[in-house]
Amino acid sequence: MTNLITAAGMKKLEDEYHYLWRVERPKVVQGVSDAAAEGDRSENAEYIYGKKRLREIDRKLKHLGARLKVLKIASTPVSPKSVTFGCWVTYEDDDGNERCYQLVGPDEIDVAIGRISIDSPVGQALLGRKLDDEVTLRRPNGDLVVYITDISATKPKP
Repeated sequence: MTNLITAAGMKKLEDEYHYLWRVERPKVVQGVSDAAAEGDRSENAEYIYGKKRLREIDRKLKHLGARLKVLKIASTPVSPKSVTFGCWVTYEDDDGNERCYQLVGPDEIDVAIGRISIDSPVGQALLGRKLDDEVTLRRPNGDLVVYITDISATKPKP
């Protein structure tokens, strides 16, 4: 697994960690404490749910803490000449269908907004390629040949 992350991705993970630690966890701990003070814990839904939520928060904090220790912020070239970590790459297939993705680490994947893992088969196929290169993307339902039409440090305007 790649331990690279964009500066924006690192800030997002740090913000999530601090929110969970400083806001969410203390609120849940107080709720569990208040629910415990009401007496019988075995049938107290607030207490049971609060303890479960506390375990989820602690698990997420442990995961985020471990990731934040090993992640390294990768710089993206201002004018990339080839597809590298953090850059946006636009490609077109033979039918004229165009797609645009940013290559990111596993902690930032969000296909809905165009962020795919540099470790994914598509990310690996695009990595190191240049403008106008022909790239074969291996897919379960058959290979797709695409042509790189743009490489940018920022997301292109639609």
